[in-house]
Amino acid sequence: MQSSSAPDPSGKFRIRRASELGVKLIWLTAFRTVTTTLLLAAFALRLLSQPATDELVRQNTVPFVLIGSIYLLTVVFGLLLRRGKLAGTSAAYFQVLGDILLASTLVYITGGAESPFTFTYSIAVIASAILLEPPGPFIAAVATSASFGALALLIRLDVLVRPALDAVDTPTNRFVFLLASNALAQFLIAALSGYVSRQLRTAGGKLSVREADLQKLAGLQRQILAAMPSGLITCMANGTITFINRAASAILGTGSNGAKPGNVEELIPGALKFVPGARRSEVAVSTKEGRRILGLNVTRLEGKEDSLLIVFQDLTELRRMEDQLRRIDHLAALGGVAAQLAHEIHNPLASMRGSAQLLAAEAAEHEQSRRLAKILIRESDRLTSLLEGFLRFARPPPPAFRDCSLTQLIAETMDLLRADPLTAGVDVELSLSEVSANFDPDQIRQVLLNLIRNACTAAGAGGKVRVSLERTAAGPVIRVWDSAGSIPESHLACIFDPFFTTREGGSGLGLSIAHSIIQAHGGMIQVSSSRESGTQFVVALPISSGAAVANPGSR
Repeated sequence: MQSSSAPDPSGKFRIRRASELGVKLIWLTAFRTVTTTLLLAAFALRLLSQPATDELVRQNTVPFVLIGSIYLLTVVFGLLLRRGKLAGTSAAYFQVLGDILLASTLVYITGGAESPFTFTYSIAVIASAILLEPPGPFIAAVATSASFGALALLIRLDVLVRPALDAVDTPTNRFVFLLASNALAQFLIAALSGYVSRQLRTAGGKLSVREADLQKLAGLQRQILAAMPSGLITCMANGTITFINRAASAILGTGSNGAKPGNVEELIPGALKFVPGARRSEVAVSTKEGRRILGLNVTRLEGKEDSLLIVFQDLTELRRMEDQLRRIDHLAALGGVAAQLAHEIHNPLASMRGSAQLLAAEAAEHEQSRRLAKILIRESDRLTSLLEGFLRFARPPPPAFRDCSLTQLIAETMDLLRADPLTAGVDVELSLSEVSANFDPDQIRQVLLNLIRNACTAAGAGGKVRVSLERTAAGPVIRVWDSAGSIPESHLACIFDPFFTTREGGSGLGLSIAHSIIQAHGGMIQVSSSRESGTQFVVALPISSGAAVANPGSR
């Protein structure tokens, strides 16, 4: 059963037909108004150009009244049409009737049966073909033929005042010929105009269907362009942008102010230098959201040699993940070798420390020997501490997962750090949502201590540090931001490598250990830094411990 809410195509067609009929009526009414105005003006000039006599007044009174009446009716009809008081087929028949009256008046004042303006009846027939469906034109042909015959007969019988141009009686045989030829002409015109009108309506219907199809295709095209994740730009050969889709605006950061950039070189420098049709290239561009890596294709628009089509994808996250995987592989390999090396060093180092302690005990009376023995013990302890830290990086203990409040852990960590001299004079801001998760609190606290201490050290007195926590669909996200932005771009790729440090006295293991802990939790840690936007470390943890990867230390 068809739903009552389904669209009614026939109803739409009727509405469209009624609208088209209204437009046609208005145009034909305007045409008749202009014609009648010209007739009135002609008669007025005739009256003004000749001396006033009773005969002249008698000859022109009736035509003048007829034309004036038709003019008045036409104006009233036009006003009613404009206000929507008249519509539909009845208005169309009224329009045709007005055209027949106008034609009869013109024929009457120009000679009756012998008038050269009998063709004006054809205008009414043609108008009926335009306005009415068949058999409208043939009804109009009957009406025009009857009107002409009646008018000519009334003049011939002197029922109507004989016009000045009909001074001679028309012979009967000629009179019959004029009536027959006029009737034949009206019916032929009705047949021809009806055929042409049907063809035009058919063509108009097909055109409307094609137009509707084009509108649907245009709508579909807009939906596809709006939904596609790839950026798309069309431009002229000189770079002038003619179209930019929503994805391109989002990737390049042009949609915030609503202004369309004028040239593609403003968004993608060097885009016009790529050879159209060549293999995809990668370019780095600067946007409001930061540096973006784009995979770009440039082709010529088919049929328009002076236009280019630029399609690109945002590869920034993909390249970042590739770097992350390479870093993980690199650290895993390095950790395995280093752990074995550290183990081999640890035992001799313990023997050396024991020997140094014996020397210190035996050299109690020799100050110089005792001082050197203490140096050996102190430095061996320092090396042991360094090795233990490196072993924690290379083979960290597996996380002891339990459900904890991550919000409370961050707050407690900040309370612990407020007594640290490194935070003195630093404006620390907390923005924490209430988030609980499944993680190892001791290991995550170690990560937080490392990141926040590094941020406070970089910001220095008078600087700003912001620690935020939020819950996303993928899991908790911790952000540690500082206002320094002092990490060069060349260092970002190796900042998590062991022993890499730019701070004097640093071991270079803090971020490496933090990276291993977050990796063991199944999360990710990323860093971005610039002088304008500062430095930000982002730690993303999984929702549950089930998403954690195998512990990299358990090899």
